[in-house]
Amino acid sequence: MDIRAFLKKEGELPLEQMVTNGGFCGILQRIACIGDSLSSGEMEGKQNGQKSFHDMMEYSWGQFFARDAGITVYNFSKGGMTAKDYLESFAEERGFWSPELAAKGYIIALGVNDVSRIMEGNMELGSIADVHPDAPEQNPHSFAGAYGAIVSRYKQLQPHAKFFFMTMPSHHERDERGILYDRHAALLYEMAALFENCYVLDFRKYAPDYNDEFKKNFYLGGHLSAAGYRLTALMVESYIDYIIRHNPDDFRQIAFVGTPHHNEDEKWS
Repeated sequence: MDIRAFLKKEGELPLEQMVTNGGFCGILQRIACIGDSLSSGEMEGKQNGQKSFHDMMEYSWGQFFARDAGITVYNFSKGGMTAKDYLESFAEERGFWSPELAAKGYIIALGVNDVSRIMEGNMELGSIADVHPDAPEQNPHSFAGAYGAIVSRYKQLQPHAKFFFMTMPSHHERDERGILYDRHAALLYEMAALFENCYVLDFRKYAPDYNDEFKKNFYLGGHLSAAGYRLTALMVESYIDYIIRHNPDDFRQIAFVGTPHHNEDEKWS
C-alpha cells in the first residue's frame, strides 16, 4: 500500500483526484447544506407548456453525498432561497437553528437568487465591511451582511465546526450576471479569511464549464438532472477531501467538535 495516495500532493489542484465514496469527508459525520433549488434536487417538469418545479431532496447532491460517505447530511435548503430569506425567516420556521441539528460541517451554497434580486435592484451585494463576526445584528441588509450573519449564528451554535463556501460555476457569462458571480466569488474568499475554520469550494474556478455540452448531459430544463446532481455530489466530496488532505492539522480534532473534549497538545481553532 502506498500511503502517498492519501496525502497532500504538491501542485495538486482541487478536483484533480475524484473520490467515489466520500474520501476523507466521512470524518465530518454530520453536515448541513444551506442553499437554494440547486441544493434541493429540484427537478423541472413541463406539461401542456406549463413548467413546474419540484424539490426532490432524495436526488439532491447532499443526499448522494450522504449515501456515498455514510454520514448524515441535512438539506437546509429550498427552491428560490436567498441569504436574506434564510436568515430572516426560513431557518427559524424550519428549526434549523436548533442545537439538536448542530453539524460538524456547513456547506453554504447561496447566491444565484440573491444575484437575481441584485440585478432587479431589490438588494445590494455589499462588501466584507458589512460583516461583523461577533455582532451579526449590526450587519446591514445586503447579501454580504446576511451571509455573514448566517455564518456567525452557526458559529455561535457550533464554534469549532468547519464551513465550506461554494462559488457559482462558470457558464461563460459575459454579462452583468457573470460580473456579479465573479464579485460573489471574491467576497466568499474574503469571508473565509475573516472567519476561522472556513474554506472556499471554488466551483467557478475549478469545476467544468457549464456550457452547452455540459447542459446536454447533465441538465433537465433550467436545473440539473438526476445525473447532474450526482456529478455535483462527486465534485463536492472530492473538493472537501482535497481540503482535508491539504490541511490535516485543521481536521485532526474533528471528532471532538460538539463535545466538551479536546486535546490541548494539538491545534484547536
